[in-house]
This record gives sequence, C-alpha cells and structure tokens, in this order.
Amino acid sequence: MALEPLLSLLRRHRKIALDSSIFIYQLDGNPRYVPLTTPVFLALESPAHTAVTSTITWTEILVPAYRTSEQKRIAEYLGLLSTYPRLEWIAPDLVIADLAARLRARHDMRTPDALQAATAIQSAATLFITNDRVFRKISGFESLLLDDLL
Repeated sequence: MALEPLLSLLRRHRKIALDSSIFIYQLDGNPRYVPLTTPVFLALESPAHTAVTSTITWTEILVPAYRTSEQKRIAEYLGLLSTYPRLEWIAPDLVIADLAARLRARHDMRTPDALQAATAIQSAATLFITNDRVFRKISGFESLLLDDLL
C-alpha cells in the first residue's frame, strides 16, 4: 500500500472533495481502504485542510442503514456526519445543477457523479478523492482513485 503518495497529495491540496465511497469505507471499517481513508479524515482535523461533499453523499451513506432499519447505526452516522470538523455539506443549487447537467452530457456520467463533480468544481476543490474512474474525465480538479494506491 502506497501511503506516501496519498500524504504527498494531501500536503499539496488544501481543499479536497470527497466522494460518497470514501465515507462509506471509513464508516464501515472496510479493511481494504481504511488505511487510506483514515489519513484523509485525520487531515481534516488540521486547520490546513477543508473538505466538501454534496448532500447526495448523505443520501448514499444512509440508504443501507434505513433499508435494514438499524436505528443505532443511523443515529451514529447522523451524529458523526453532521459534526465532522472542516467538512462542508453542499446542497445542489441551480448553478451546481446546471454544471452537473453539462458534465453529465459531456462525459456520460450518472447524475449523482455529475453532482459530486459539479460540487467540487463550484467549491474550488483541487483534489477529488474517489474510487470511481469516471472522475478522471473531469478537468476541474485532480482525481485520486484509492485503488491506484493499493
């Protein structure tokens, strides 16, 4: 596992965008990815970093817990996600929605991915951390796929 390239990227980028999968790996304790997601979330505890994500992330994270009616898990997620330091949850407005439509049309992206990318661009994030190759098509930020570090 190549941790140093991740740490180097985090040093170069002060504002990062996080895809839903990054939260899911961390919250579920995914053994394959937690060694990479933990440093990302630790970086957000430093005043040198901020992160953004679309509110669609909230939806994607909570669906499995709502499906199984795991009230304790839902409460834990809501408590943690709503108070995480230096993380801004951005709801799509008309500017983001329009940019997402353009990205979706140009790059044949799914709507949730286009909204994530548009949120990152509109927020001036310079690094997008994900595990989805579709984000490599976007020129508005540098993309990091966790699988590339394994």
